[in-house]
Amino acid sequence: MLNDIYNKRIIELAGNIPRLGRLAAPDASATAHSKLCGSTVKVDLKMDGAVVTDFAHDVKACALGQASSSIMAQHVVGSTASELRALRETVRKMLKENGAPPQGKWADIALLEPVRDYKARHASTLLTFDAVVDAIGQIEAKAGQSVAAAG
Repeated sequence: MLNDIYNKRIIELAGNIPRLGRLAAPDASATAHSKLCGSTVKVDLKMDGAVVTDFAHDVKACALGQASSSIMAQHVVGSTASELRALRETVRKMLKENGAPPQGKWADIALLEPVRDYKARHASTLLTFDAVVDAIGQIEAKAGQSVAAAG
């Protein structure tokens, strides 16, 4: 039943999302949207080299999208680009290939593991991860252009 995925902890995470809003001068912004459910997550990111230094987001999503965004917002600052790319892949595999949930500071994502049985909910759960990786790619592309221009 859907009640399995909308457990008390998911609802708590969805109701207490940190870092809501937008950054005044982000290094990049990205939007991820699920056509299936209409959920949208917009993220603003600032980075120093490969490390996230600031983050804000506007979350218009179901409880699952809100919960995954909440977990992202709790731990993204201080994370590296490679860590966040690997995280997105781990969460994708957890949902779509019966992979193991992430460990360490991202262990709360295991709360979203029951979503794997509801394919229609995968996209909204992955929105925050997709948007963050998109923003990282934009920042890296700009940095690559500035390095190329300087060379």
